[in-house]
Amino acid sequence: MNARARISRRAFAGGLLAAALASPRASAQGFAGLGSEAGGFAPVVPGRKLTFPDDHGPHPDFRIEWWYLTANLKDAAGNAYGAQWTLFRQAMTPAPQRSGWANQQIWMAHAAVTSADTHRFAEKFSRGGVGVAGVEATPFKAVIDDWAMQGDSSLVAATLSPLEVTARAADFSYALRLSADRPLVLQGDNGYSRKSERGQASYYYSQPYFAAAGTLTLDGRSIPVEGSAWMDREWSSQPLASDQTGWDWFSLHLSSGDKVMLFRLRQRDGSNYFAGNWIGTDGRSVPLSPNQIRLEPLGVTTIGSRQLPTRWRVAVVGHDLAIETAPLNPKSWMGTSFPYWEGPIAFKGNQSGIGYLEMTGY
Repeated sequence: MNARARISRRAFAGGLLAAALASPRASAQGFAGLGSEAGGFAPVVPGRKLTFPDDHGPHPDFRIEWWYLTANLKDAAGNAYGAQWTLFRQAMTPAPQRSGWANQQIWMAHAAVTSADTHRFAEKFSRGGVGVAGVEATPFKAVIDDWAMQGDSSLVAATLSPLEVTARAADFSYALRLSADRPLVLQGDNGYSRKSERGQASYYYSQPYFAAAGTLTLDGRSIPVEGSAWMDREWSSQPLASDQTGWDWFSLHLSSGDKVMLFRLRQRDGSNYFAGNWIGTDGRSVPLSPNQIRLEPLGVTTIGSRQLPTRWRVAVVGHDLAIETAPLNPKSWMGTSFPYWEGPIAFKGNQSGIGYLEMTGY
């Protein structure tokens, strides 16, 4: 597998756009430079207290970050859909911020709509410093061209709600309103999310309690929808170890009202690093130890030359979770500049529900 094929979504991170637009060296580092040394950039250290609204905004001293939304939606007839909206930032160099076209921030965005029989996606790029893309903490606004995720004067920083989310491409569009009645959730250990046994980490928080309502447009047909959405925020400078090649990431909305985030990071020697959090209906987030997490591929989908594990057996020891997941559309391939798989899933077992799966590095 070549270096380009290993690069992905949330994997835009640490070198993706440098590989695309600037430095040929980055593409040789594997997985978009996520595991490459990040000298000069700010480190991720345990014990940092996340504060809001400040941490809703950008962190240019760190090499990479993203604002990432996934939504599980249904129309009036009960048909299922998924929507994705993501904005990524990467600093090409750690120097103090420069203005105009000399600014070293690169922005990339992805949007997608998925149904049982179609998967539409689009991609945008922009340079920082020229007023086309960026994020403001107060009032919260994340934009690139005419795509936006933004609040107004009524936004509550502790919930990052309400928000309006819009995206438009040649063959789809959507406009969603998001609202949440519970505070943000700190992932990992109070927002410090370890990614390896060697100490790589990110700062990571989520809003898994969004209720979503709005309209999708597919092939000129307007479809009113509603459902649940999950937003992730992460920033880091070197989130992966050099021997990690990709990940499998789950966000789960259980019918009980609990939420679960799980991931495994795959290593070249065939071993995995597991992490996750169990989020109760009261909003309390409990980190899961690696030995509590079971992720087992059950079935694969062939996309081009790739074999992707789109069906999974998932279990969390000590939390009464033993389920099997199935994709809404197994062909949910994001054929963007650096491709990956991302799509809505449903699950059943001793719990039922919906969620999203992302797979990178295949």
